Amino acid sequence: MKREDALANWLQIRIVADARPDDRSAADTAAFFEAILKEDHQASNLTYEANEDSYVVSVLCNQEKVERRYDREEAESLLGAIELEPRYNES
Repeated sequence: MKREDALANWLQIRIVADARPDDRSAADTAAFFEAILKEDHQASNLTYEANEDSYVVSVLCNQEKVERRYDREEAESLLGAIELEPRYNES
């Protein structure tokens, strides 16, 4: 998987996992994408920061600092879709 795709997927599911701490599937999927980044792209120190209109992902890949900016609405789209789906919100 390309690094850019893995970063975008990791960000979307990490946002879901952070917003839904009891959602084991989201946590497992976030860990899956983090493992891809670590194993395939030698990534470490993976973090994200939310700004008014975007998210910034920071990561070290092969000892090089990489930062990518993602549109906030797009990054939060998976969380929005999950929150609108009743079967994922049953208590």
